[in-house]
Amino acid sequence: MRYVVIGAGAVGGTIGVRLASAGYGVTLVARGAHLAAIRERGLTLRQPEQEHIARLPALDRPEGRPLPADTVLVLTVKSQDTEAALASWVDAPVEGGGTAGERLPLLTAQNGVANEPAALRFFARVHGVCVWLPATHLEPGVVVANGHPHPGILHVGRYPSGSDDTDRTVAAELAAAGFVAPVRPDVMRWKYGKLLGNLGNALQALFGRDAPDGLADRIRAEGEAVLAAAGIAHTDRAEEATARGDLVQHRPVGGEQRAGGSTWQSLARGAGSAETDQLNGEIVLLGRLHGVPTPANAAVQQAVRRAVRERIPAGEFPRAELAKLLG
Repeated sequence: MRYVVIGAGAVGGTIGVRLASAGYGVTLVARGAHLAAIRERGLTLRQPEQEHIARLPALDRPEGRPLPADTVLVLTVKSQDTEAALASWVDAPVEGGGTAGERLPLLTAQNGVANEPAALRFFARVHGVCVWLPATHLEPGVVVANGHPHPGILHVGRYPSGSDDTDRTVAAELAAAGFVAPVRPDVMRWKYGKLLGNLGNALQALFGRDAPDGLADRIRAEGEAVLAAAGIAHTDRAEEATARGDLVQHRPVGGEQRAGGSTWQSLARGAGSAETDQLNGEIVLLGRLHGVPTPANAAVQQAVRRAVRERIPAGEFPRAELAKLLG
């Protein structure tokens, strides 16, 4: 397969460089200073065991020429950027006729659970990916991946359910690139479990490692109650821990541990947006649909929007202001 990685940040950059290092054709899609740095000096992937500079084709949008028919599109942008990315790539021409939306598989290697139904509006062949991959992107042209002995676990399956030859081929190629890549016919059950784990991302972004006592448990409890009311199956912590085992351990890179998760990184970079509305906001949405109160998730959702809007640095949101939102 050939891969177009749409969003060459922490997750996409790690996947793209590792696939290219394993001999697969990879094109990266990025924007702004990050795209300029990749074009000028390549994408540097720093890992516990080595540093690798990959000089790969890099774009900000589809080119005029058709995509090869064996191309796989890997969507790794933050969830708030999904709609724009889908609209940009859906009508890209494919060799032999037709468009990407009609003919090519699209993998959604993203946090949250709203990307897959959004993608299915545009692409006929959607494959969910539940991502367990500790990586950081703060500097243009550089991605730091802390996972060891494997960089990450990428659970792959067809959306809305099942699996097919594309899942098996992609999983085998991801494994050849060093990832653990189980094929999961129930991939969305894994993604809903990951969603529960990601609800705490907002707290880390707001307060660093010093979140108010008990708030993380409260946020997750609301999430579990909402999924139960909606009848949505999800993995639990024990099942996830068994699947993870010792396959992906966090190791320092250059003597430094990973600074923070994806939402923290958005605030640290001053990216101008964050994925909280697609994570905690998903719980708020389902709560409103099914009559389950979700005040803690709604409060942190509002707090992160304020942090983005007012450019409050990662980890420095005033505790008293969140207390007001919580009532």
